[in-house]
Amino acid sequence: MNNLYTDSVSRDRELHEDDRQFATTLARGLDILRCFSPFNPEFGNKELSVRSGLPKPTVSRLTYTLTCLGYLKQDSTSRKYRLGSAVLSIGYPLLANLSVRQIARPYMRELANYAKGWVSIGIRDRLNMIYIDSERSSTILRVKPDVGQSFPILVSSMGRAYLATLPESDRNALLNQIKVKAPDLWEKYETQISQAIEQHKARHFCTRHSDFLPDAHSVGVCMMPTIDNELFAFNCAIPIYALQPNQLEQDIGPKLVHMVRTIERVVREARLHPVN
Repeated sequence: MNNLYTDSVSRDRELHEDDRQFATTLARGLDILRCFSPFNPEFGNKELSVRSGLPKPTVSRLTYTLTCLGYLKQDSTSRKYRLGSAVLSIGYPLLANLSVRQIARPYMRELANYAKGWVSIGIRDRLNMIYIDSERSSTILRVKPDVGQSFPILVSSMGRAYLATLPESDRNALLNQIKVKAPDLWEKYETQISQAIEQHKARHFCTRHSDFLPDAHSVGVCMMPTIDNELFAFNCAIPIYALQPNQLEQDIGPKLVHMVRTIERVVREARLHPVN
């Protein structure tokens, strides 16, 4: 049985087969950790073997080691594994040192309240975008996206804005990876990606009338690289019931562009004049 995740990690490992500096065992352990998600929080060794493409004896050794180190926790009844608390000790320092989150938060909250939706910021992780922060309007009951939630680059306005902002050579290289590692996604969304890039050239944002979030539509904008060449992407999503005709294109999109350009300016000023 193969799936998108299995194909992706297998090809990533194959790329480094002849690299003597590449620590294969470490890569395999990290691939095990990457199998878990909010939608798939618990696996046994057999399931992890299928998802990772690794032999079950290898998976058993890796899960044992990761459990000993606190990165996995085994349920005493089901004998299945979940992520352990030690994973937080890796992720939190990254989030804590992303100063753009603190700078962006009040602007995100202001736009979320205006739009009666939610505004999120994300970064790329391989072929996905991953949320690093989110603000929600106080007028909607829907739970805002969780920090750490990820989704394929192709399916969201945030991911499409990220693609459109990349230099053409980098974008083509990333799209080639997607074509190879996620051919089904590419076949489904190829035309929409071309349209999104053209929209971004004209409007500086990408809209998404979503099947990824079927009850909400969204618009995405990407920051220009200002922090260690990292690209931060933003989206503003609005429940369909609260969205007015053409509101994304005529109102929310331009306001999101203005918000992101403001954050860029504040980030640049903070780097030029750090507070000691």
